[in-house]
Amino acid sequence: MNSKILVVCWASLALSSASAFSVRPLSSTANTSLRRTTLEARKVAFSKYHGLGNDFILIDDRDKSEPSLTPEESAMLCHRNFGIGGDGVIFALQPPSESGDGADFDFTMRIYNSDGSEPEMCGNGIRCMAQFLKDLGESKSDDGAYQIHTLAGRIVPVMNEDGTITVDMGEPFLEAAKVPTTLEANAEHDSVVEQTLEANGKTWKCTAVGMGNPHAIFFVNDLEKDIDFEKDGPALEAHESFPAKTNVEFVQVKGDDHLIMKVWERGAGPTLACGTGACALTVAAMRAGKIPRGDQPVRVTLPGGDLWIEWRESDNKIYMTGPATFAFAGETKV
Repeated sequence: MNSKILVVCWASLALSSASAFSVRPLSSTANTSLRRTTLEARKVAFSKYHGLGNDFILIDDRDKSEPSLTPEESAMLCHRNFGIGGDGVIFALQPPSESGDGADFDFTMRIYNSDGSEPEMCGNGIRCMAQFLKDLGESKSDDGAYQIHTLAGRIVPVMNEDGTITVDMGEPFLEAAKVPTTLEANAEHDSVVEQTLEANGKTWKCTAVGMGNPHAIFFVNDLEKDIDFEKDGPALEAHESFPAKTNVEFVQVKGDDHLIMKVWERGAGPTLACGTGACALTVAAMRAGKIPRGDQPVRVTLPGGDLWIEWRESDNKIYMTGPATFAFAGETKV
């Protein structure tokens, strides 16, 4: 009887010490981290937010210039069985010491995906960071705008009175080399619009758009019948035509101002929402002649809910409006 109790106790101890992992298979580094003793682990305060179900772990690093966690530690925290769970970890950092364009920034945003990779930017993530900053008591201007430095450049989220957040996402990158993609340009601005691509034994029509990160958009008649999401998504993400890999959006046109999408995110896999993807596919739909370009926002329905996207002709910028929701906060060990 005592030996059975001892076995159960050891099993319980092993399970309780399994702190956080990546959604994808753990790297050798992550496995090594798991074996660290409790005495070696350090505590990390976090907050959890989501944008239409695209969820993130937010870390307050406003006193730092670099993330306080490594990519491997971040991947461990994102594991939904052994960690906090999330599509990525976002760090609110100090602004850069020199902006490079003569203008000031309020903060820097860095993000590690659930597999430990680092994307240039994240549309839902930037809204979550803006709400996080507001909840921390940060207010930098009368109009509620934050000037955020990202690897994709300056991003400006604005807190609206109705609780939503509108983000100036900047201008889209249309030139193939800037997306980047090696697909042959077949449209103005040396861009790729419904270019033929072979993947997973199928022929696709790809429109490539950069939002500071790469996007490959594929229009289909039926999102449920025309794709094998779990196989087509990763095959297209890692296609040789995208040297930095790519986010993959499958899109069904429901009307002149309504698009429905499924997203396979680069470095995260299937997610409930993708803000930069919603922006990219709106541009792609207009450039491919699927919907008209106008001054009215386009409703983009994602698995987690709706975003509203405007591609304004006045300044060629894209504006994204949607929610960011606090889930919970706590402390964990890494």
